[in-house]
Amino acid sequence: MSFGMQLLIICPLLFLAGFIDSVAGGGGLISTPAYMLAGLDMHQVLGTSKVSSSMGTALAAGKYVKSGKVEWKTAVISAALSFAGSFTGSQIILMVDRTRLKTAFTFILPVIAFIVLFNKGADSGVQKLFGVRMYIAAGMIGFVIGMYDGLIGPGTGTFLIFAYTMVIGFDYIKASGNAKIINLSSNVAAAVSYLLAGKVMWAFVVPAAASNMLGNYLGSSYAIKHGNKAVKKMLIVVLVGIFIKLITDIL
Repeated sequence: MSFGMQLLIICPLLFLAGFIDSVAGGGGLISTPAYMLAGLDMHQVLGTSKVSSSMGTALAAGKYVKSGKVEWKTAVISAALSFAGSFTGSQIILMVDRTRLKTAFTFILPVIAFIVLFNKGADSGVQKLFGVRMYIAAGMIGFVIGMYDGLIGPGTGTFLIFAYTMVIGFDYIKASGNAKIINLSSNVAAAVSYLLAGKVMWAFVVPAAASNMLGNYLGSSYAIKHGNKAVKKMLIVVLVGIFIKLITDIL
């Protein structure tokens, strides 16, 4: 497959991933298969995705910081342990055979998609944990979900929000702010791991990141008018098509 054809596959799907992620979460469920469809091997898929997504996550995290929607003590504890967990997870995944990894991802991603699409979360904002117990919980959330991000990745932001609302009791907005800081840390850790292993396809990073950031920007405006239900329906349609193509390739 030519480089131009690969970009024609990656850029529109990365735009869509950013659009969806800014509204309903789960953008990684589109971006990871996008690189797979373009023919990159799985380690290159994960490495290139982590570097480009780190840029979009940094932009989103900055918005939450600027609006004062981050609870810094829990965010810093979670982010530090998330970095450690993600780096560990990415080191483990680099040892897995690339062909087996692609097959595993093709069947794992629909399960993650189901969880992301149909989890109800909790946005009551009734805080359950305080003091030392809250900080211990924040650390555990950061390490466990950080390791998941290093090992697999898609849905990390959604799982972080779910954990912060369900376990600690933060409201949805504060949980989202913390999730962006933690996710940025885990993305950077995994990106460093893949960079050291030489698994980043730099030719794709800038156009993919630009497409993803544009999708995030336009998706925010769309969300104000239409909410996340319309986007989740769009996500389902796109995922079905992508997974049919990946399974066909494997078979």
